[in-house]
Amino acid sequence: MSELVVVSDAEGLAAEAAQRFAAAAATAITERGRFVVALSGGSTPGPAYEQLASEPLASQVDWVRVFVLWGDERCVPPDHPDSNYRMASLALLDRVPIPRKNVHRIRGELDPHDAAASYRRELRAVLGADGRIDLMILGLGTDGHTASIFPGTIAVEERKRDVVAVYVERLDAWRVTLTLPVISAARQVMFLVTGAGKAAILARAYAGEALPAGLVQHRDGKLTWLVDSDAAGGLRNDEAW
Repeated sequence: MSELVVVSDAEGLAAEAAQRFAAAAATAITERGRFVVALSGGSTPGPAYEQLASEPLASQVDWVRVFVLWGDERCVPPDHPDSNYRMASLALLDRVPIPRKNVHRIRGELDPHDAAASYRRELRAVLGADGRIDLMILGLGTDGHTASIFPGTIAVEERKRDVVAVYVERLDAWRVTLTLPVISAARQVMFLVTGAGKAAILARAYAGEALPAGLVQHRDGKLTWLVDSDAAGGLRNDEAW
């Protein structure tokens, strides 16, 4: 079973997500001496990142012990408006005292396959023998994709490699993404979903339908769906309310 948390609106979701990030960081640092988080791109997590960069939360996180990864990246340079790295940097990373050596971006400016191979090596170096991300932040697309695991692409079936390059035909674009095995191995996975436009696909993914997001499984970790009331409109779960 996964945890479903419904909040009133997008603003409340950002506050809840930021609080959960800070709490997860504190737990991981206490138990293992560091906190490894994989950030999501898109518009939904930005406000949560901004709250983390502001007081009172900014001073509650021991940023020196935080190590940042990304769930996926567009194949663009780091200063491109579409870059997930750029968004997270502007909203959060440039505003907190995190050592730059702790920030491990996907090099979207490289050839997609070279970028995937490079990040595969970097991911393993960061995770080490433990091999697990502490907190994986994910979004949900209206087609059921998460990270850059889009329906009908090779990323859906990948079970051996941690990172792959994927061409998304409908976008006519290359992406680099973490795959389902490394995502599902995270100690905590947290989906952030807002808006009535996501209600129908959220209901399908939450029910475990064979969509990319629905294929994310928590092993011995925790899977949380953090959604606003508009996105939750297609769900029927009294306990969540």
